[in-house]
Amino acid sequence: MKNITILEAGLILRIVLGITMLSAVADRFGLWGAPGSNGVAWGNWENFVLYTQTLNPLFNKATAEILGGIATFFEILFSILLFFGFKTRIAALGTAGLMLVFALAMMANVSIKAPFDYSVFTSAAAALLLANIGKTIYAVDNRI
Repeated sequence: MKNITILEAGLILRIVLGITMLSAVADRFGLWGAPGSNGVAWGNWENFVLYTQTLNPLFNKATAEILGGIATFFEILFSILLFFGFKTRIAALGTAGLMLVFALAMMANVSIKAPFDYSVFTSAAAALLLANIGKTIYAVDNRI
């Protein structure tokens, strides 16, 4: 059996991190099912905004909606960049930062256990590893 190279592992990290973030985005738009369905965290934008407000209790609902929109924008942007392997280091560092902010907010406002249950620190660590791998196979970065 052939050993996986660091470049191939980087490709896997790019794809899995992108899917992880897009899955969360899909959930907040109801694409995984309605609120309360098995495996669905939010099921709609309204529930996502309420959760965003839980993570940011000092802000009102309108501000939480803006914060949720900003987080969603960056999750989509970083996912696309990771899928194509374009500006991979920047996208990976951005992903790590987003995940760490999310994890810390979960720890402070939900429970210390919450970010571990959802592997948020694992995703952040994977993104930091990817940022340090540099170029990976099947990446636009290799053409530039």
